[in-house]
Amino acid sequence: MPRAIATLVVTVEETSGVFNDRRPLLSVPVLEWVVVLTVTIAVLLFDAVVMALRSGEPTMRRCAIALSAYVGLAVCFGIWTWYFHGRQFALEFFAGWLTEYSLSIDNLFIFVIIMTSFNVPKVYQRQVLFVGIVIALVFRGIFIALGAAAIQRFSWVFYVFGAFLVYTAIRLARGAEHDANVENAAVRFARDHLNTTDKWDGLKLYIKEGSQRLMTPMFLVVLALGAADLIFALDSIPAIFGLTHQAYLVFAANVFALMGLRQLYFMLAGLLQRLVYLSKGLGVVLFFIGIKLMLHGLRENNLPFINGGHHVNVPEIPTLLSLAVIVVTLVIATAASLYATRD
Repeated sequence: MPRAIATLVVTVEETSGVFNDRRPLLSVPVLEWVVVLTVTIAVLLFDAVVMALRSGEPTMRRCAIALSAYVGLAVCFGIWTWYFHGRQFALEFFAGWLTEYSLSIDNLFIFVIIMTSFNVPKVYQRQVLFVGIVIALVFRGIFIALGAAAIQRFSWVFYVFGAFLVYTAIRLARGAEHDANVENAAVRFARDHLNTTDKWDGLKLYIKEGSQRLMTPMFLVVLALGAADLIFALDSIPAIFGLTHQAYLVFAANVFALMGLRQLYFMLAGLLQRLVYLSKGLGVVLFFIGIKLMLHGLRENNLPFINGGHHVNVPEIPTLLSLAVIVVTLVIATAASLYATRD
């Protein structure tokens, strides 16, 4: 698996005519891919084992220590990238990581709604959160591979990604949130076509009663989480490709952004409801990245109905400026949210 991913990255970076925007190319050895994959999977498995063995409500102290460790790992990876691959790629990673982390926090809102709507017992909430994070990682991995392959072959994909982010930003600016209705199409289909029960049986997805196999509420929760993760993956992958074209950094930013979300959920369970302007702040960030993607598409243009199929000489937005816009926007959105809900 690591060799296949590394081969995809090398192909994208060496053979693509799209990545000629005066940017250096990131050459990642297969060994480095293997190390990153091994470490991240080991961390996620460790988190799962610890979660399964410990009982009771997670304490603030334990959550804070674990969250600090995950954030520290991301910072160390950024420093590693700076030292071995250069400043430009480190800045791209940090910009992508902050954006994906903010989108992942927004994802927590939907997780809260899903668990509340299905009345998930507290004893199972940690496991449900972990399942949601794993599903999100799988979906993002799939979209990373598809996005990298699409960008390799078609420069017009930048226009599509950019337009989609601008559309999403406008929806968020108008106050439209992600669909929080847990009775999505997948759940409704399961209720209509499968035998379900309201009886919880630990983490089991189904139980047997006589000759019948009944789907438990946990099965419906997993379906709802999967649908929500799919929607957020559709937002997050175009956003990260607007900040870096390196599949290696895209993967790393997404993995590190998903680490520690379980601990963050329990730490910020009350504070999450106070971040009323987070979506609007994310809308500004996505709009900015969408414009950046469209400008890049113009610089790499080969569509015959735009400038006769020739490249358009438009300015390039530096990565450092992108990072500054992301940080300032998220700080302002968070500060404004806390001030507006201070009472």
